[in-house]
Amino acid sequence: MDLQLKGKTALVTGSASGIGYAIALGLAKEGASVYINSRTEETLRNAIQSIKSAVADASVDGIVADFSKVEEVNALIEQLPEIDILVNNVGVYGNQPFETTDDAHWFRDFEINVMSGVRLSRHYAPLMKAKNWGRIIFISSESAINIPEDMILYGVTKTAYLGLSRGLAKYLKGTNVTVNAVLPGPTLASATDKMFEEIAAAKNISVEEAPMAFIQEKRPSSIIQRFAKTEEVANMVVYVASPLSSATTGAALRVDGGVVDTAF
Repeated sequence: MDLQLKGKTALVTGSASGIGYAIALGLAKEGASVYINSRTEETLRNAIQSIKSAVADASVDGIVADFSKVEEVNALIEQLPEIDILVNNVGVYGNQPFETTDDAHWFRDFEINVMSGVRLSRHYAPLMKAKNWGRIIFISSESAINIPEDMILYGVTKTAYLGLSRGLAKYLKGTNVTVNAVLPGPTLASATDKMFEEIAAAKNISVEEAPMAFIQEKRPSSIIQRFAKTEEVANMVVYVASPLSSATTGAALRVDGGVVDTAF
């Protein structure tokens, strides 16, 4: 199926690895010109080379930016003033005991997980509206609905993305600019490797057994009973970024493996 993305320009934040990288790769395979992002030049260069190795004719470039710093967000916008597709993927997470997570940690995570999407959308949405075409996608999480007790802060930031995406979709009603949130469940990425090692050590099991141990303890409602692959999440995002998804907007689209125990 041709997703009609040739000639479109996309920005995927936090995309040197993990879900963001898989999204950037998927968009490049469909012929979009893709800008990826990382906090360091080295990781950015490696990711660009990896995409070019996988896609012979890939149009991919990168911009270094730390989304905890508003001046670096502004610098990114100056380098890339107009795009067709914005994927707000950048985010941080980790074990965050509620009673010991201080204000500074809350504000830092909100800067990265929420305000990055606010600032970029505030710039790009009016431009998309003016040309009457665009896609804005927020990478939320099943944790936005099924908030984990050990990562309340992360869950709250991802819930904020649900409200932001729905409100922005309404703001852009009657246009050909769509806004959606995608909610991944537990997904394999480089960041999960350390987690699996810690689980294995704590439970005296092998690293290979750790993913299932996590699912059984932390996400027992999972229907697929496994971690998703990054490309499984990316497939949804790439479709939603395409012109073929024109009737899908204001939606919270779950790629959670059935973790959230509801059919709607």
